[in-house]
Amino acid sequence: MTKTSKIAKVGMLAAAAFILQVIGTYLGIKVGGFLDVEISDLPALIGALALGPGAGVMIEFVKNILHCFMTSTGFVGEAANFIVNGIFVFTAGMVYRSNKTKKTALIGLVLGTLAMSIAGIFANMFLLLPLYVPDWTAAQRFKTVFTLITPFNICKGAVLAVITTVIYKKISPILKGRK
Repeated sequence: MTKTSKIAKVGMLAAAAFILQVIGTYLGIKVGGFLDVEISDLPALIGALALGPGAGVMIEFVKNILHCFMTSTGFVGEAANFIVNGIFVFTAGMVYRSNKTKKTALIGLVLGTLAMSIAGIFANMFLLLPLYVPDWTAAQRFKTVFTLITPFNICKGAVLAVITTVIYKKISPILKGRK
């Protein structure tokens, strides 16, 4: 695959991710008032598996940069999305890269979900929630992280893993230039 081809595919997947993020935002399905229920990380996961972990992270980055132009979170939501989901797709892509089998993909998706959840704990406790709701105490942040955000991230990772497992083999030949 040429560099130009890879850049074009990353761009197309980033555009698809952004569209899914906008649709999810406008549907207004939120958990806890600020966690959007949407599947915009699906193109990044597919990109990480088909094109490599760096491509998945770049798809997340572009998606969130584009979303900054329509944010109401002061960019904290986009930073959260990029940090947490970037770790998810990078981890899944790195594991799958070593041995491209269905079993390794599943292991990568599970480890990606765990990495995302752990990163979400630290990022939300010490960076994101203090920026988003600066007047919250450490106890309020702790409660929110462990009763809302972490279960949300685990469920989101599981749902994305299932969807990715179902559709990846149908989409990957297109991304890899095979019929």
